[in-house]
Parts: sequence; structure tokens; C-alpha cells
Amino acid sequence: MTLAATIVTSDACRLHEPLAEIWLGTRTVGTEVPERADAIVAATRAAGAPHVSAEPHDDAVLERVHDRGFLDYLSGAWDAWVSAGFPADPGRDRVVPYVFPSPGLRGSLPVREDVAPHALGGRYCYDTMTLIGPGTWQAARAAVDVALTAVDLVVGGEPTAYALCRPPGHHASRQGFGGSCYLNNAAVSAEALRSAGFERVAVLDVDAHHGNGTQALFYPRGDVFYGSVHVDPGAGWFPHYVGYADERGDAGGVGANLNVPLAPGTADDGWLGGVAQLRDTAANFRCDAVVLSLGVDAAADDPESPLQVSVDGYRAAGELVASLGVPCVAVQEGGYHLDTLGTLVVATLEGLASTRSAA
Repeated sequence: MTLAATIVTSDACRLHEPLAEIWLGTRTVGTEVPERADAIVAATRAAGAPHVSAEPHDDAVLERVHDRGFLDYLSGAWDAWVSAGFPADPGRDRVVPYVFPSPGLRGSLPVREDVAPHALGGRYCYDTMTLIGPGTWQAARAAVDVALTAVDLVVGGEPTAYALCRPPGHHASRQGFGGSCYLNNAAVSAEALRSAGFERVAVLDVDAHHGNGTQALFYPRGDVFYGSVHVDPGAGWFPHYVGYADERGDAGGVGANLNVPLAPGTADDGWLGGVAQLRDTAANFRCDAVVLSLGVDAAADDPESPLQVSVDGYRAAGELVASLGVPCVAVQEGGYHLDTLGTLVVATLEGLASTRSAA
């Protein structure tokens, strides 16, 4: 069977090479590597899916998701780091923050704008894991074009399009990045669908970790539903401080947010039960388009989470999302076990396509 979903890619997404993460004060080998994209391309080509290259888009939608100052920082962070001489002295080959202007530091005083490049990173980056290198901005911006091209395909009539975004994005907020994410591709997709005339968009996040950035962006809004099934942050998992079941939205968005935290070790039955909750709530929300934040790091072999979902579980998740009967933009998030990554993505896309074919 030929995989029906169109795959959108960009070679520029390979330019981001973090090399490492600073984890608990120690430099460790990074897992969000360019080979992730290679594995997915190979698997989707083997499955017979059509591939198209991303088309360039202007910043109009991106600026509705992220503050301009934040975008300016990300686009110039590496050049500022090099100009300051840090790659040579003290020999730091990636941008990493060391001080954060939290209320604990500044009290009620405002955050200052004009600070040193080695301090400015802490204003926007909220962890020490998410490093910036010479190709980070180019890759992250290309991932946005990948997502917007997938939206264009769906707006043009395709029932499903898959955006092979790298780096991922669901941890990026309006003016902050972390969790290996820089720009929020799923949020950009939802915003673009809204601009194209879809009145009620659902973002369904099946990544193993809560998409704190996407939740924050849509939390006060009633036109975009955000639902996430993920490992319980209260059990010691990123993003730790958010992703709890009592977070239901604010202001006009009350009721348009649903978190389903799962215990470590949860396998197909419990996880799919959570996906079904997201699907049912999105149906009650009367969404007319869906963005699937497709992280496959809930899989049993993945090194970055304790969940135990199978390939068949991911295929079933795709079927659940497709049963909404609305156009779908699937956006790649996490997934770090290179030997199974492509298989998991293909299985999910097969699920998305099979239910549509049967309808």
C-alpha cells in the first residue's frame, strides 16, 4: 500500500547541529540530531509517499505566534556569540545561557534590553539543554516554512499533509525557547489555518512530553483547542512545572485546554485512552481542522521517555485523529530512537489515511 499523505521537507532543517546538551551541569551528547530527519525521509520514501520541498513564506504568521524581539534574538544569537569571541575564548562552540532574569534575580524590576550576548540568552531560553549553533536559526526558520507549506496543501484540498519539521517546536512559547525547540511549528500551523478560514482548530499533541509552549500560546483563546497526552510532569518529567490536568484554559479559552498526564510505564491501552479523550473533546469543540503534534517519543524503545507505546498504538492513534473527519496537518515533534523513528511516523500516517479511505 502506498502511503497517501504528502511529505513536506527542507534540506535546511539539517543545518541545526546542537552537538550536545547541558544536562544537570554536565555536557552530554545531544539526541535531537540531523539523522532524525534522514530516518523519516528514508521510511516515508520506502512507503511510497510523495515528497515536496517547502516553499518560502514571509514572517506574517510567524509574528503572530512569536514576539519580534524574540525572533530578532534567535536570528542573530550565533553571530553575536561569534563576534564576542566566545568560540575561541573560553572555547564555547555553542550558545548556552548561564543566568536567567527571573523574579528571583530582579524582584519587581523590569527586564533590561541591552545586555551582554552571554547574558541575553537567559532572557529567552529557559533551560540549559537547548543550544544554538551556526545553523540553528536557518533550520528552525526552514521548519516553519515546512509547516506552512503543509498548511498550504491542506488549504488546497489535501486531507492530510505531513510537515517534517526539525528542530521540533511545541516547547517554544511567544518569547521563549527550550526543550530542543526554537520556533513553534504547530502553533504557526494552527494560526495559518485560522487565517485561511478554518474557524475552530484543534491542536492534538501526542508527544511524550507536554507542549508547554503551544498551551501557553493558546491558553486564553477560545478558537484553538489544545489537548495533550503525555507523561506526568509531577512524576519528574519535562517540562516539570506545567502540563497538569487542572490547566483548563483562561479568559476566553476556559474549557479549550485538556491535559491527560500518564504514569511512567503506560502502554498502548492507557495512552490510546488519552488520545481518545483528546479526539472526543476536539469533536465536541466542533473543530474544522486539526494539527497533530506528532512526537513519537512515547514509543517503548525511545530513550527520552518512560512510556511504552507500540507501532500498532501509533497507527491506532492516527486512526483516532482521522475519525474527526477534518483536514489534518501533522507536524513532527520528538522521537529519538533512530532505528524505529521512521517506522513509527509511517504507522501514524497510515492510520490517518486508512480511516479516511474507509469513510
